[in-house]
Amino acid sequence: MRRLPFITFEGSEGSGKSTQLQRLAARLERLGVPYLVTREPGGTPIGETIRELLQFASHNSGMTPETELLLFAASRSQLVREVIRPALERGMCVIADRFFDSTTAYQGAARALDRETVDRLNAFAAGDCIPDVTFVLDIDATSAKSRMQEPRRQDRMEQEPAEFYERVRKAYRDLATREPNRVALINGARNEDEIENDIWEMLCSRFPSLTTDH
Repeated sequence: MRRLPFITFEGSEGSGKSTQLQRLAARLERLGVPYLVTREPGGTPIGETIRELLQFASHNSGMTPETELLLFAASRSQLVREVIRPALERGMCVIADRFFDSTTAYQGAARALDRETVDRLNAFAAGDCIPDVTFVLDIDATSAKSRMQEPRRQDRMEQEPAEFYERVRKAYRDLATREPNRVALINGARNEDEIENDIWEMLCSRFPSLTTDH
């Protein structure tokens, strides 16, 4: 049997990527396709500890961009080797809420860290574990920010100004232009059902085994 795809969802906070990831997981569940959902930062005990430090720790306000970059890479390195690669080898479809493209967009572009350094660190952390397809939920910063006004605990990244998220958005759009065979830019401002159907149609056209082998 052919290996099932490694799928990643990307986008700024408030873009709807996590919602679409869960909708895809539910669809695979109904079809009997074996799958695993994971997230970044996190996905392992070590990664979840790093997630708390990055997002909610009371002393993280002074974290430098370089430290942030290295912590994301550390979480990813553990996730790839402990969870993602073994799941793919077991014949599962892996769906990840963020992967190395987040580092390219957030730490590389929005934090203005050296592009070559970011690329090298991404490659080191991920190894040979490259997404087969990446869905970027594209939405303007103002709309995304308005979606995050729900009464809940905001993490450190969600408190960044709109200009930060415009840089993130541009980085994702640039990525879709550079890697059209892997990265699909999805209009995230539309109805959730429309978005879900578009994602599924794209997946089935690229990976017909999702509907025929199970």
